[in-house]
Amino acid sequence: MTRYLVTGGCGFIGKRLIANLIARPDTAFVRVVDDLSFGSREALAAIAPFEESTGQVPGLPQARLQLVIGAICDAELALAACRDIDIVVHLAANTGVGPSIADPRYDCSTNVIGTFNYLEAARLAGVARFVFASSGAVTGEVEPPIHERVPTRPLSPYGASKLAGEAYCCAYANSFGLQTVALRFSNVYGQGSGHKQSVVAKFIRQALDGEPLVIYGDGGQTRDLIYIDDLVEAVALSALTEGLSGEVFQVATSRETTVQELVTALKHALAAEGAGFPDVVYEPSRPGDMRRNYADTAKAKAMLGWEAKIALPEGLRRTVRWALSQRAGA
Repeated sequence: MTRYLVTGGCGFIGKRLIANLIARPDTAFVRVVDDLSFGSREALAAIAPFEESTGQVPGLPQARLQLVIGAICDAELALAACRDIDIVVHLAANTGVGPSIADPRYDCSTNVIGTFNYLEAARLAGVARFVFASSGAVTGEVEPPIHERVPTRPLSPYGASKLAGEAYCCAYANSFGLQTVALRFSNVYGQGSGHKQSVVAKFIRQALDGEPLVIYGDGGQTRDLIYIDDLVEAVALSALTEGLSGEVFQVATSRETTVQELVTALKHALAAEGAGFPDVVYEPSRPGDMRRNYADTAKAKAMLGWEAKIALPEGLRRTVRWALSQRAGA
């Protein structure tokens, strides 16, 4: 029976991952550390009943889901949260290129020191494996498809902070024998992403609000858009598959989609759900944004037995359906 700690578990990816883990019969419990800056107790309760730890040192839970409220920069909390844990999945982070450019110091302190805190706590607690949520932003502007062997030259502080996290994972695997796995997420979308500033979430929000869709640049820039459930399955596999210590994996679809193609696909998804489509406006490109970005996931297929299954049209329709249901229930 496996005992998990998920940092950032009340967030977009965290909630779907917890639902996946709780459904597995070999999961003993999932402990969540979250500062509730974006998520909520109510969202967590919608997944499963949970108990909330009221002290600084969380004890073994009676329920299969436990919430510990706190920030990942709290080193003492990290030490306490990692006790009695087999696998740490470190999702909590300051996310996005834009926020990292607006406040690079905060991005560094959260993403670099926060990751270090949980690696060190995992080492001291005897955790078996540490799964780190990295990003395709670590590579910078390179000729795609991006794979794990390309040189890393981040364009943004966010990419730099995630690369530092990968480096610390590698160091802890080599110096201390902590099994670490770093997953470079591509652009993830899907249900639960209502507050996100990523391109799909923002476009759906703008469309349902009747606002113009804003494209930065000419619309020819490309992204690798992965549906949340595909990504979560990759995380779960990386937590349990043997022989992965120190490895880095691209978690993506291996499909290149232009922003203009995304707009067209979203138009069809909205129409299929009976929603209208707004105007599209173009603004200048933003600093730190890559022109082309899609990944080669052959390594994940070979070593994890994983590949993305949900195509963009189906994933968009599921996401639009979820967004409409949220508005209907509000």
